[in-house]
Amino acid sequence: MAGSDFRPVYHPAGRDDDLRAAVQDLRTGRWLSMARLLERTEGWGLWTQRTQVLAAVAAGSDVVLAWRAEQPTSPAAAVMHTRVSVERAVRAHRAGHPRTHELWQEAWQSCRNTAAISPADPVPWICLLALALLDGHRQMEEHRLPPPGPMLPPGPWGILAQADERDPYNREAYHRMLQFVQTSTAGARSEAVNFARWAAGTAPHGSAVHLLPLYVHVERYRREGGHERALDLHWVAEDAIRDAVHALDAWFAYADPAYASPLDLNHLAHALYGAHRFGDAARVFEAMGGYWSIAPWAQRTRDPADQALAEEVFLRARSRSLDDRS
Repeated sequence: MAGSDFRPVYHPAGRDDDLRAAVQDLRTGRWLSMARLLERTEGWGLWTQRTQVLAAVAAGSDVVLAWRAEQPTSPAAAVMHTRVSVERAVRAHRAGHPRTHELWQEAWQSCRNTAAISPADPVPWICLLALALLDGHRQMEEHRLPPPGPMLPPGPWGILAQADERDPYNREAYHRMLQFVQTSTAGARSEAVNFARWAAGTAPHGSAVHLLPLYVHVERYRREGGHERALDLHWVAEDAIRDAVHALDAWFAYADPAYASPLDLNHLAHALYGAHRFGDAARVFEAMGGYWSIAPWAQRTRDPADQALAEEVFLRARSRSLDDRS
């Protein structure tokens, strides 16, 4: 796959073969593969990741509704119903849909119901973190609790604690919390940096939370409309190199690439490439197999909405990195 004719494949499941098969069935309106996949999924981290990907696909149809009609007592079906409800509410919010508030309330209640049905599952609490983003004025008290440490903003810390209790340092939970912090109107950049460093500084080895600072770096330039030259200068700065190497040592060295988030692999490869750590970046590119994600490469193009341009940047970075190992 190192030749000039190599073309990456975009798929939200990445190298997770079983998840890709279930996604394919979902797209044709069939839910049985999804049900069987979730039945044999072990570990809350993988459970969270798979339900998130499946919900993004299922939200455009009534396939989960059909599953619940067939298996009304299935806890997995209840979790997926909540996932889909939250996904639809978040999409409505982004689109400014007039039914946003109604969908938000329905999703919030679904989270609470599913938390009662599956008390050990972190997903209902992670979904509540996703819904916290819709509370733009922080009207709900649970979204403005005091932080657990200095230099951190008020927020839905109680909800994060509930997710943490069930699956410590869950990847999606901490990403949802980071997104909440980044939507703050005041001091968002410094607070996001503080949160990412605080989380990564306490996470155990092998946790994807160690990559949070890399996402903060990319988001900074996305918001500022940064260009490729600015990113090049940024990633050779001491703090950026430190964050990239830390993520490599504290996460990638322990991760199973077959089940790693494609976004995490791409953000790490992007950071190492930008830091001129081409040999290390090559290891991550190889771990991706034939899969890639549009983010963060799109931020190195003149038009982030153009997937073809993002692919060109990805291929150029991949080729440069693999050449360093030759």
